Amino acid sequence: MPNTKKGKLVCVGTGMRMAGQLTPIAQSYIETSDVVVAAVPNIFARKWLQGIAKEYVCLLGYYSDCDEEGKDRRDTYRRMADTILAELRAGKNVCAAFYGHPGIFACISHMAIADARAEGFSAHMEPGISAEDCLVADIGIDPGKHGMQSMEATQFMIYQRTIDPSALLILWQPGIAGDLSLKRFDTSTQRLQLLVDKLARDYLLDHEVILYEAATHPLEQTRIDRLRLGDLPHADLKQITTLVIPPARAMKIDQAMMDLLNAAA
Repeated sequence: MPNTKKGKLVCVGTGMRMAGQLTPIAQSYIETSDVVVAAVPNIFARKWLQGIAKEYVCLLGYYSDCDEEGKDRRDTYRRMADTILAELRAGKNVCAAFYGHPGIFACISHMAIADARAEGFSAHMEPGISAEDCLVADIGIDPGKHGMQSMEATQFMIYQRTIDPSALLILWQPGIAGDLSLKRFDTSTQRLQLLVDKLARDYLLDHEVILYEAATHPLEQTRIDRLRLGDLPHADLKQITTLVIPPARAMKIDQAMMDLLNAAA
């Protein structure tokens, strides 16, 4: 369907620390759009956005409703996307702002863009600096050195995933690992033990892992805590915690492929 309707949607990221991580194009959209609809938890970033936006709509209240009413997170995300679309249907140019990258662990933006395009609106996404970008810089990891695997912790638990222990493994959101109800924002020692049990198929319990949390403002410290994999069930995990598992074994040469490559013209 051609984009013929009045009103445009752009989803932008504010970066993890915003100051210095907000791209010029994202700031331009925030300043010039008719309304900014945002899910930015940091109060300093939120106040700054409110100060430069022509109109500001905060989505964070939907999370409180989810906690109080025990709603499925998917319903909460659907309501957030619908709020974005309501502003767009009113003929406004809408900037939807999310902390970090608007497309990484931010299904609201993907839902809103898909809905907008399906209804004939122009909609696109601008990239932002994500937690993964900060993680690479803060820990000093080069994903190209050993390769990198990245997935959500519960997804890893409930599906049959093949892990390569010679590559870096990043598990997102271990702080809600094993929650099948989609109504909780925490986990339990028992669920974390199940996560460790599955990881123990490929890693020793003594293998050193890292708990990472990106700093979100200048006064906050980046968290880089190293611990044994076997100690994970008793660690302090938050919603923003990321589990980083360095390679546990050396990469093995595929000699048959090496021979074919050497023989190739």
